Amino acid sequence: MKITDFNLQDFDRGQKYSFDLELNGDAKGLSLPVLLVRGRQEGKTLVVTAGVHGDEYEGVQTILETYASLEAEEMQGTVLAVSVANPPAFWNGTRSSPLDGKNLARVFPGRLDEGPSAATAYGLAHAVIACADFYIDLHSSGVRLLMPTMVGYDANNPLSRAAAFAFGAPVVWGHPSIEPGRTISFAAECGIPWLYTEARGGGRVHPDDLRVYTRGLRNLMRHLEILPGKPSPLPPNRHLYGNGNTDASLVSQERGFLIPSVALLQDVKAGDELGRLLSLRGETIETIRAPQDGVVALIRLWPMVQPGEPTFLITGKSPAK
Repeated sequence: MKITDFNLQDFDRGQKYSFDLELNGDAKGLSLPVLLVRGRQEGKTLVVTAGVHGDEYEGVQTILETYASLEAEEMQGTVLAVSVANPPAFWNGTRSSPLDGKNLARVFPGRLDEGPSAATAYGLAHAVIACADFYIDLHSSGVRLLMPTMVGYDANNPLSRAAAFAFGAPVVWGHPSIEPGRTISFAAECGIPWLYTEARGGGRVHPDDLRVYTRGLRNLMRHLEILPGKPSPLPPNRHLYGNGNTDASLVSQERGFLIPSVALLQDVKAGDELGRLLSLRGETIETIRAPQDGVVALIRLWPMVQPGEPTFLITGKSPAK
């Protein structure tokens, strides 16, 4: 189906559908895999995406397994999912698209005439995300980084906050601001409440993370009254607050071999050593230190580091009041 022809109202209720949406503009020749479940009764529309980065797999499996388990007859509302939002990067096993080197999560709302990533973002934003009453984007740490298994929410939106606690991830992270260019920043501009997730990544799907994601997605559908029953979330272990932009991570100044000195979710003070960068002769060529008090929210686990690459991210540990 051409993306310009896509209209949710054209699909009968009480049915499940799977099809490809053919993109246009500079993304012509690419398509998005869509899984759609239209409940028998009217209700809210939940849009779910995964695979915005091509080396993140937890969300892909979550969507595939959840779609297979849903029964349209018991649903009140609609679930619209894109299992892989960035097929070129997915099939290449890379964070960014091999077609233009762009990070899809930094080019929203996109344009049709600024390359394949921007055109993909435009189609995904305007044809899919814009359909949502609520939106969730399933991410993880990819192959080079380590982040906690968590759900992030808009600290300025009580609907987003309530949904985050209903989801039930081990870590909940509130963001007072979101940088432009992301799927969730587009959703916010449209007035759509949102969540996103992260997990340990590593180029594989850990069964504990898959369990959190699949249970959390069903909790979210119950919270939105798309599925019957009440959500049954586990209480979070940590509630973080602050910037969640990985582009704001501390970056290396040198090329070397990184040895972390801290653990994920460890409390640190300003000036504490986070890690050391060694030369291949074993000399310490750079010591990376915490710029402020906070919590270690990201660690680079890929030991080979080039100048300017992310190493650690520190965020706050006090939630908004």
